[in-house]
Amino acid sequence: MAQALGELVPIGGGDAVPLIREVMTVGRRKSNDICLDFSNVSGQHCEFTFKNGVWYVRDLRSQNGTKVNGERVTQRVLRPGDLLSISKHEFRIEYHLTPEAAEFIENSSEAVEDIFSQSLMEKAGLSKPKSSRDD
Repeated sequence: MAQALGELVPIGGGDAVPLIREVMTVGRRKSNDICLDFSNVSGQHCEFTFKNGVWYVRDLRSQNGTKVNGERVTQRVLRPGDLLSISKHEFRIEYHLTPEAAEFIENSSEAVEDIFSQSLMEKAGLSKPKSSRDD
């Protein structure tokens, strides 16, 4: 098995999910790298990418959204210990952040999501994006 680059630890118990590839999809479909077989999870819900020693999450226009530390996001840098909600399913991301990766996060504009990419209602999870689709 490949060396894990990190893991998703389910909040409330359960086995941790190893993050073993630099790009991993999450969703209800069995073809995803991480299958969450729940009706409130979209067929392809979100994607994790490991770049420059840092994990990112990108929502794939899911119906019920992806949140980081309670805030609905379209994409976001994930710091070790961040709380991630995939629909209503909560995880904590754990991985080793090298000093170079920590410096990259601090100095990178990629660490901050485009604040105009969503309405405040979407960020709060109170409305759905106009382009969302139900997979």
